Amino acid sequence: MDRALGLVREVPDFPEPGVLFRDLSPVLADAAGFRAVTDAFAAALPSGAGAVDTVVAIEARGFLFGAALATAAGLGLVAVRKPGKLPAVADRVTYDLEYGSATLELPADTLAPGSRVVIVDDVLATGGTVEAAAGLVERAGATTAVVAVVVELTALGGRSRLPGGADFVSLLSV
Repeated sequence: MDRALGLVREVPDFPEPGVLFRDLSPVLADAAGFRAVTDAFAAALPSGAGAVDTVVAIEARGFLFGAALATAAGLGLVAVRKPGKLPAVADRVTYDLEYGSATLELPADTLAPGSRVVIVDDVLATGGTVEAAAGLVERAGATTAVVAVVVELTALGGRSRLPGGADFVSLLSV
């Protein structure tokens, strides 16, 4: 795992000046690194009464880790998308980012009420994206049981915006 997390690349001034972007492309490109991340996420999922039945992956990089986790754990996958990408939308939410705003949409007829989900994304920064996704999950009648991210940017305090009662998995805190 240390080798995999050592592949995370820091890109200064992207997407705008003053932002230090954590690029996980090298982790995805390394088969052993990608497998290590997937296995670590799968190992962190609850089993038994608290088990999850669906992965909710956030566009776009969360899709990659979420799809791998869903396959490894034998779970369904719901891709929460940016506007204009879905032919049928169940719900949408607009939220603030650290450098702007964004909108996420939940596809219609994909998340069953009563589902217990793990929300997957690549990086937890200010927490707005995960908070928005969790809001969509809740409004669909499901519960966020786990939030899993590869990297947590601790100085930005995003953990404070995670849904109450959800377990949190971060493989690298910086």
